[in-house]
Amino acid sequence: MQPASAIDIEPAVSLLGKTPQLLETLLGDLPGELLRWKPQPDRWSISEVLAHLAALEEVYAERVLRIMAEDSPPLAKYDLDGAKARQDYARGSAGENLGHFTRTRRSSLALLAGLPPSAGVRTAIHSELGSITLAHLLNEWANHDLGHLRQISELYRARAFHPHSGPFMKYSNPQP
Repeated sequence: MQPASAIDIEPAVSLLGKTPQLLETLLGDLPGELLRWKPQPDRWSISEVLAHLAALEEVYAERVLRIMAEDSPPLAKYDLDGAKARQDYARGSAGENLGHFTRTRRSSLALLAGLPPSAGVRTAIHSELGSITLAHLLNEWANHDLGHLRQISELYRARAFHPHSGPFMKYSNPQP
């Protein structure tokens, strides 16, 4: 594992800054039916993915604040199963969820812009992972964004284009 530094932070912060525009560009004019479509009852729709991103935005930002304000604060593992059981992500429309995510991300970016170059080495103790650095957290946050951008793209692809591509369907296999 390489040591954390400000160099580790910048690529993650840069990606975090791009995600809202990517989502708005990709999803801005899509019909509600497509945004609510689920490939299976136990899978998420695009709207639910957006609700999840909005919820996690608050978690990540709170963790950054704690890591910066406290010496090695304890951080509990995120309770994804609890959020699913409570149907936290089934609330709101895709537009509402995207708006909430975008507003919260702007606040997060303002917070991240104020981090000193040495911030990446600050630590926390994660309940499952043990000692982590702020650089680890920021890189995971960017990784999380990319994973869900891919998921949203696959949902869009599987519903809007793949079924209508005729004989070309044999060349692709969406995994929503």
